[in-house]
Amino acid sequence: MTAQSAGLSQARRRPPSWRRRDRWWGWFFVAPQTIGMIVFVLIPFALTFALSFAKWSGLGPIRWIGMSNYTDQLTDPVFLRSIVNTFVIALITVPVGLGASIVVATLLEKLKTRSIYMVMFFAPVVTSSIAVAMIWQQMLRADGMISEFLATVFGITPPDWLGDPRLALIAVCMVAIWSSMGLNVVIFLAGLKNIPPSVLEAATVDGASPVSQFFRIKMPLISPIIFYSTIVAVISSFQTFDIVYVLTNDAGPDNATRTMVYHIYDVGYRSAKFGVASAASVILLLITLVVTMIQLAAQKKLVNYDL
Repeated sequence: MTAQSAGLSQARRRPPSWRRRDRWWGWFFVAPQTIGMIVFVLIPFALTFALSFAKWSGLGPIRWIGMSNYTDQLTDPVFLRSIVNTFVIALITVPVGLGASIVVATLLEKLKTRSIYMVMFFAPVVTSSIAVAMIWQQMLRADGMISEFLATVFGITPPDWLGDPRLALIAVCMVAIWSSMGLNVVIFLAGLKNIPPSVLEAATVDGASPVSQFFRIKMPLISPIIFYSTIVAVISSFQTFDIVYVLTNDAGPDNATRTMVYHIYDVGYRSAKFGVASAASVILLLITLVVTMIQLAAQKKLVNYDL
C-alpha cells in the first residue's frame, strides 16, 4: 500500500470536521438532562438500594444487617395492609377512571363547541393535588356539602366518609378519579378524532349502530391509547400519597387508607428508619416492574396497531 492510499484510507476513517463539531454540540445539549438523570435518579436509586441492606436513623454510623429489612417488611402486617390498599386503589381507579374518561370523550366528540367543557374537565389536572384534596376534605366532612346534600334531598343520615374504615378508601379513590379524569379525556378525545371518518361512514352504510361502532370500531382503533393510559394510570395509582396525606388523618382510620408510598414516608421520615423505608421502596419498585411487564406481555392480544 502506497503512502498516498494509506492517507486516503485514514481520511475516510476520520469523520469530517463538521460532523465532529455537531457531535460535540449534541453532547452539549443532552448534557443537562444526562447529568440530571445521573444526579437525581441513578445515584439516589443506587444509594436507596444499598441502604435497604442497612440500619440507619439518619445520624450516626450505618450498620449493615443484610436482608433483615426485607424480611421484616414482608412479615409486617402494616406494610402488607398498605400493599393491599394500594392494589385496591389501582383496581378501582384505573378501570372506573379510564372507563368514565372514554365515555366523556365520546360524548364531547359529538359537540361542536366543547372548549368550555374541556376547560372544566382539565382544571383539576393543573390544580395542585394538595388544594384538590383540601377541597374534597371539606366536602366529605360530616357537615360538608355532600353530606348535607344527602341529608336534605334523600332524608338519610350521611355516612362518615373519612371516619369509617369501609368508606375512607372509597373516598380516596373518588378524589383520585376526579383529579385525573381531565387528562385522560383529552388523550382519548385526540384518539377518537384521529379515527378516519371514512371508516365510520362505511360502518354506518353497512347498518352498524352507534353502540356497535363504539365497541367494534372505535375501541379497537384507540386500543394503543387505552393501553398507554392504563400503564400510566396503574403506575400513578401505585404512587398515591398526597391525597391520603391531606384527606385522612394519619392514613386512617385504622390504616384503612395507608398506601405503600405513605408507608415509606411514615417509616422513613417520621420514624427515622431509613433502611426499612429503602427496603419498602425497592419492594414497591419490583411490584411496579412486575405489573408493568405483565401489561406489556398482554398488549399483543389486547392492542390493535392496525389503523
